[in-house]
Amino acid sequence: MARLTEDAKGVYVIAVTPFTDDGALDLASIDSMVDFYEGAGVTGLTVLGQLGEAPKLTAEESRTVVERVLKRLDGRLPVVVGVSAPGLAPMSELAEAVMGEGAAGVMVAPPWTVKTDDQAFAFYQSVGEALGNTPFVLQDYPLTTNVTIAPKVIERIVNEVPNCVMLKHEDWPGLSKISALRAASDKGAMRRISILCGNGGLFLPEEMGRGADGAMTGFCYPEMMVGVVEAYAAGNPDRAHAIFDAYLPLARYEQQQGIGLASRKYVLAKRGVIKSATLRKPGAKLSALDIADVERLLARQAIRLKEIGA
Repeated sequence: MARLTEDAKGVYVIAVTPFTDDGALDLASIDSMVDFYEGAGVTGLTVLGQLGEAPKLTAEESRTVVERVLKRLDGRLPVVVGVSAPGLAPMSELAEAVMGEGAAGVMVAPPWTVKTDDQAFAFYQSVGEALGNTPFVLQDYPLTTNVTIAPKVIERIVNEVPNCVMLKHEDWPGLSKISALRAASDKGAMRRISILCGNGGLFLPEEMGRGADGAMTGFCYPEMMVGVVEAYAAGNPDRAHAIFDAYLPLARYEQQQGIGLASRKYVLAKRGVIKSATLRKPGAKLSALDIADVERLLARQAIRLKEIGA
């Protein structure tokens, strides 16, 4: 499998982790999920992300998930693996293991202990050294890490840490950060790297308009992200916005803290992608009223998609 590069673009969907009703890993559903994502036209997969319930997996389970995904894809699509850890040793160990299995690259978020610009740079400098020649994604997600990384710091990291090849941009929405980074690379102040965006795709059309290369996030309809990115690539932002608008109410619903991932898994199970909508404990469960909300949104979404011919 080709390694991740700074030219990456498209949709790297954040994969859920399927569990059985009793909370065990569901390997058969990993296979069907991978097939579904590939059929939806994604460019790549990202596994062991925050919304892949990575913190709830044992080290052995994490390896099992990665191995299963890679085996199912058999090199057809690149896979990025989240390896964030409190220390460099476990991060490096997992990174070495997954790259040996055929992953394209890894993703690293900063620990909450990072408080200053110098600490942010020093952390990613040490990550780059620890990973050697493994390409990595800088995950900038201040809503969950409580770490804010200013554009000037990202610029310094990119210029001094050569194996940082991608920014996973998840500021809220942080559109000015994308603009600043693209302006810096345009004038030669920094190396141009790939920028893929998160936040459930909630700002994806605007992010593409600011110079993002695509999305690295999850949604129960990855077709939305693929459609938006492809429309922008074809020079048709109006079509991108029309596709986005049709899915927006459901995407908004998924952004709720607590039940957002539960609603995503509910729809994926309803679509036959995974067998069970179970989140591993501790995890939210949809109420009857929550399910009624989702079903209403799905019905209205179907009507709107038909209206725009999508």
